Amino acid sequence: MKRNKQIDIKRAVALAATFNFLCSCTRACLLPFLTLYFRQLGLTPAMTGIIMGAKHLISLVWSPVASLLSKHYNKRRAVINGSLVCSAAVALVLLLIPPTDVHTQSSSCNVTNQSSGLGDDLLMSSVQPETFSTTAHPKHFVSQPGVTVPAKTLADPESATTSEASLYLHPRPSQENVSIVVNDSVREPTVSGTAVYPAIGSSAAALRNKRSDLKSEELQGGETPEQRSRFDFLGSLKAMDAQHQLFFLILITVSVWEFVSAPLEWTADDGLYEYLDFADASDRYGSTGLWRLLGAACGVAGAGLLVSQLSCLIAAQTVRSAVHFYCYAGLTALALPAASCLPLYLNRKRDRANGLLKAAQLVRGSPRALLCASTTLLVGVAGSAVENFLLWQMADHGSNELHMGLSVALALLSQAAFPLLAPRVSRLLSPGRLLALGAASLGLQCLYYSFLWGPWAVLPAQVLSCLSGGALWWAVKVQCEEVATPGAERSVGRVYSALSLHTGSGLGSFAGGFVVQTYGLAWLFRGVAAGLIVWCVCLLLLQWRAPRQRRINYSRLLAADASEASDSESEQERDWLDKAMDDDGSNNNYGRRINH
Repeated sequence: MKRNKQIDIKRAVALAATFNFLCSCTRACLLPFLTLYFRQLGLTPAMTGIIMGAKHLISLVWSPVASLLSKHYNKRRAVINGSLVCSAAVALVLLLIPPTDVHTQSSSCNVTNQSSGLGDDLLMSSVQPETFSTTAHPKHFVSQPGVTVPAKTLADPESATTSEASLYLHPRPSQENVSIVVNDSVREPTVSGTAVYPAIGSSAAALRNKRSDLKSEELQGGETPEQRSRFDFLGSLKAMDAQHQLFFLILITVSVWEFVSAPLEWTADDGLYEYLDFADASDRYGSTGLWRLLGAACGVAGAGLLVSQLSCLIAAQTVRSAVHFYCYAGLTALALPAASCLPLYLNRKRDRANGLLKAAQLVRGSPRALLCASTTLLVGVAGSAVENFLLWQMADHGSNELHMGLSVALALLSQAAFPLLAPRVSRLLSPGRLLALGAASLGLQCLYYSFLWGPWAVLPAQVLSCLSGGALWWAVKVQCEEVATPGAERSVGRVYSALSLHTGSGLGSFAGGFVVQTYGLAWLFRGVAAGLIVWCVCLLLLQWRAPRQRRINYSRLLAADASEASDSESEQERDWLDKAMDDDGSNNNYGRRINH
């Protein structure tokens, strides 16, 4: 870019705001509802936590690397456009993965029974503590409601009696899955399903003949076809049950999805910021954060409202949850024209890799900055629990997509409203205490989530996001200004908002899934709340003992002195000229005296 080229700052800021609004709206149409969709497909909480944890860790590592590579090869616009197109395409691939028949979800729509032609308005019952699910091959059990099979029959088919052997089926080309639910009165597994197939005979002799054939095949060939297929990855997937097959397919797809979508935010931010910084208007880029929150609020509320108005089946074999993915792809297409018009600038003097390393060193050298980083790490852990499993908790208490979308939108709007209260709050509380207040507010929210009782019960807690989101990140921004050297403010901010937060989100997703699997949703939120409250007390004590180190922001001092210098410039020049004339006059007089 040439210096003499006219730069339209207002147009650049408007394009940046539009692009950030559309991108946030696109993500909010799908990402808040993603774990709920995984639950409807039949994934367990632990599987869901692993998938979301892998997503956060991929973003943690790949976002800065992709941004650095796109800058090095001057391919920022190509990376932005390619990320938009590929992320929409990979997101639609998730719709091609079929659900299992494992009844582990609780939703207003029955996803697993739609292939059997049942009605749209069937309600799925919540999984009770004495209920467990498993998956069986159709050649093992009859899928017949109300049929009770003794446990010994499930464990050892050879010990089955003649009447019990009639429950076994002929194999079918398409595998069907069934659920085994513990009967409260008999305490024996009950096989439930939706289809009945003919039995293979009236005795167990046919079963024994089949097993003998398998044994003879092992002796003759050395390995069965199933064992030989395990040497490749696809063969190992076929050897798994349907639920683990679903888990690995979704894990691979989500990993590829995050790999292609993660470079978008960092690459666009760097290009837009460097363009405005070239025009000495980098401070105008800070307003894009507000547009991101507003776009996310519009996206999640609009998607929730749209999906809630649809029937459970919008087409043959298409559930209404697929609308979230279609909205994601459609809004991505709308963001492409804005991406092609973005004013991007390449400043090769800025080295983002060294900038992040220097920023990490600055944070490590300040005790208060380390406390702030530790707080954002724990906030990431708690935030992952809310992002991954709050909608599960709401669904268990009768909420549908409308309740979920409006509740998340209310939290985002509350966070966006904090700048209106920041001047008054900053007079009452220091940034350190405000940081502790924000973390404590998040803990109170999590504690409230564990005691939900109805569809709209979550709304009062969402107002606290003004403190848990807005106040907390305002305090983090102040901490960045105190610890950063001139020009390193954005890098220090990314240490908090990206590296520390995503690390906590990844670890929290892994741990949260196993906690829900073992103890339940309510105890996950109670444990997170207790941990945050304890940390806030420790944070206040540690801040009181930590020395306060404030760096002088020389860029602000120079900007402030520039106006004063311009006002007194003429007076200083006049004083200098008068002094020079006086000195010259005195020198001349001294020379005359010497000559005489």
